[in-house]
Amino acid sequence: MATLVKTNGNFPNLFGSVFGKDLNDIFAPATLSNYGVPAVNIVEHDGGFRLEVAAPGLKKEDFKINLENNVLTISAQQEQKNEESTEKYTRKEFSYTSFRRAFTLPNTINGEQINAAYTDGILKIELPKKDEAKKTPRIIEIG
Repeated sequence: MATLVKTNGNFPNLFGSVFGKDLNDIFAPATLSNYGVPAVNIVEHDGGFRLEVAAPGLKKEDFKINLENNVLTISAQQEQKNEESTEKYTRKEFSYTSFRRAFTLPNTINGEQINAAYTDGILKIELPKKDEAKKTPRIIEIG
């Protein structure tokens, strides 16, 4: 059975070994899972695989999906600005949210037919299998 191998494109966890998980949770963006990396479901079906990336609060324009040397890379970057002015003060806040995930695809995936859609905070990427990799039942006659 072919499998997908996931790698995390973020830097190593520097606070985890010294301070524990709680300090990392404070610095994680609210729209993404712990450590700023969205959760990903990998579903295998007869026709291939489907990746489901939980990334609420983003727009489809925020994502970049790249396939190079059988490595599928999913990244997103979002900039948020908030400015408020009154007679006595001015406040301007901005923040950036970004992540990067990489998956090594099996050779059985047809890279030319990969497609993606973003709906209701879930990025779904269909990874169809090559025709020769699809399981087809075979009847064996008794001689």
